[in-house]
Amino acid sequence: MMELDFDTLIHENKVHRSLYTDPAIFDRELTRVFGGTWVYLAHESQVPDRNSFFRTKLGLRPIIVVRDSKGTIRALYNRCTHRGATICRAKQGKARNFSCPYHGWSFNNSGALLGVPWNDGYAHDHKAEDRFNLAQVPRVAVYRGFIFGTLNPDAPSLEEHLGPVRKPIDDWLDRNPGGKVVLCEANRMRFKGNWKLAYDNSADGYHVVFSHRSLLMMENRFGDDDPKGMSFYKQRPDDGPVRVHYFGNGHHFKDKRPALPDRPGAVWEVEGKHPGMEGYEAEIRQRYGDKADGYLDLAAGIPMNINVFPNLLILGNHIQVLEPLSHDETATTWYGTAVVDEDGSLDGADRMINALRMRTQEQFPLFGEVDDLTNFEEIQAGLAAEEDPWVYMDRGLGLPDRFTVEDGVISGPATDEVFMREYMKHYKSLMKADPTLTISRGEA
Repeated sequence: MMELDFDTLIHENKVHRSLYTDPAIFDRELTRVFGGTWVYLAHESQVPDRNSFFRTKLGLRPIIVVRDSKGTIRALYNRCTHRGATICRAKQGKARNFSCPYHGWSFNNSGALLGVPWNDGYAHDHKAEDRFNLAQVPRVAVYRGFIFGTLNPDAPSLEEHLGPVRKPIDDWLDRNPGGKVVLCEANRMRFKGNWKLAYDNSADGYHVVFSHRSLLMMENRFGDDDPKGMSFYKQRPDDGPVRVHYFGNGHHFKDKRPALPDRPGAVWEVEGKHPGMEGYEAEIRQRYGDKADGYLDLAAGIPMNINVFPNLLILGNHIQVLEPLSHDETATTWYGTAVVDEDGSLDGADRMINALRMRTQEQFPLFGEVDDLTNFEEIQAGLAAEEDPWVYMDRGLGLPDRFTVEDGVISGPATDEVFMREYMKHYKSLMKADPTLTISRGEA
């Protein structure tokens, strides 16, 4: 691999365009980032029972996240150890075994080789050698339903890696009955741009009133005296209560809750208008009386953006997952979430809440995310200009009394670029490191 000088490419106030345009840098990211650190793979609700599986990726590596027959969560390489064909082609389901469609080699859902067709044509017994078991991610861990994996045996524990970002994740979950959600796929998109463009944007409050002007107009079509959606970015958001917090290890958090009064119903009151919501709201108020405001708050998107480096973004009631495809193409999936009772069912009030919740979750991906993806593609096009090589991220830098630091957490106005400057420092440290990546084989 060519020598890359990341001290030259990444500065306090700017980064070089090649971070987004150079295939060699993307290739290094596949080992240093998507391999060398903890990466989000799936949610426990996507593998709820023994023998459940969900197909995903670790960088470009095809992965099957399984809850095997013993109940252990594993991340198997979706690659037959014979000639490399993918053994699982379904997105999600249940299976005790996987059989390669190419030559019929079969494996159990713990990764062990079960059988080789016409084995007497070989001079040795493949089942006697671990090297023919499926490769798997050696370290898989779960935090409150979120499944992560890393190939780096020297990486800190998942809880250490997450650090202070666990607090907003806990807040996000604990508002729900039983402190849990289940995922349902909502929108799959892709854009012709580098994956970091989406992460650069994930806590950016500077672009909102410019990029999402049509969405703001739609949300507030009943007049400024009835502010909805992202209205708190209007006027002078630099001076407003919305803050961004950098937690270390690339994670950051844009907290919009301080812009709302602390009382039941406040979250619902700023939910953007959309067809059908009035009927659901009226039925919930009629059915639940004094409890209705709390239920409606569950249906509304909580005003939090939680960003777990490198690929997990929690926005409102959504979970967004970034999937790098190449240096200039990225897939992104927006998963809707449903609340469940403590026993995991969807009975009682939950059915009505979730019916409305699904409608509210249609809004930003369909009317706001398209603005962002267009921006990402236009940035990628603009970065083709080799003679103008720098991307600047110096908003707020050097201004006195702009930021606070408490217990290692850096906080500033949501319109500043402190989160980008800080996460790029972490990115640089990963790209300069040289971890030894490992896999495991077979049953543990």
